[in-house]
Amino acid sequence: MPTPVFHTIGLIGKFGDPNVADTLKQIAAHLLRRRLRVLLDDSSARLMPDSGLEIAGRDRIGEQCDLAIVMGGDGTMLNAARSLVDYEVPILGVNLGRLGFLADVSPSELPQSLDAVLDGQFREARRSLLHAQVMHGDRITGEADALNDVVVHKCEVARMIEVDTFLDGRFLNTYRADGLIISTPTGSTAYALAGGGPIIHPGLEAVVLVPICPHTLTHRPIVVKADSVIEVVLNVANLTQTQVTCDGQISLALEPGDHVVIRKKDRKARLLHPLNHDYFKLLRAKLSWGLNPDASPFA
Repeated sequence: MPTPVFHTIGLIGKFGDPNVADTLKQIAAHLLRRRLRVLLDDSSARLMPDSGLEIAGRDRIGEQCDLAIVMGGDGTMLNAARSLVDYEVPILGVNLGRLGFLADVSPSELPQSLDAVLDGQFREARRSLLHAQVMHGDRITGEADALNDVVVHKCEVARMIEVDTFLDGRFLNTYRADGLIISTPTGSTAYALAGGGPIIHPGLEAVVLVPICPHTLTHRPIVVKADSVIEVVLNVANLTQTQVTCDGQISLALEPGDHVVIRKKDRKARLLHPLNHDYFKLLRAKLSWGLNPDASPFA
């Protein structure tokens, strides 16, 4: 057997999903047969109350594990990446969701793909994150990281918001829209794509700004350098309830006149892929590029 590359493995499953338990048990048993130490995320432990595994919080997984295996969809991967990025723990995703741009190992490929990764046969991709701070005057009222996107958006139906946007202290534009998406290349295939933004290869150092349903149709997405400091200021006259959402999972309150300051995070998430991982093949499969019209259910 090859010399192990990883020795202590953290297991993280989709929160509150009982369907994940069987895959967790399968992977845990396989890791133990390989005589590896396994730490089970405390939120996942509720799905396996009699597992006999060591139970650990996310911080302990970050401190003690040299690999985290995440089972779920991209939402679970986003959560794990944000919580482990400061520990620089590599993450392998097992896709139990639907779209799966981040978690790309299929349960049908277990345990072969898992063994290959454990034996050092993998590709590593480092993905940039954004850090958002909400400033009320000189005071920080909220902050969070995002692997996909930071979105300044309305909370009410059929009302617009108005925001002034600055890049590195220079005025860019005033948007009257349903909101503004600030996306990493990783997030360019998520909300930003649905909003009409471009697909950006995850290896590029860039950020894309995508207005959501802008009132002026000439407002188009714009791609800027990754180390830009982006500042979004909510107009003081704004009467529409507004908030900042990071990765669609963390919400920060926003008041008229508040500034949202968005910067690239210093550390990057480490994602592991099997050697046969192909980003463009993934795009073709997930976005149904080149689909034969004869195979369409609408034909």
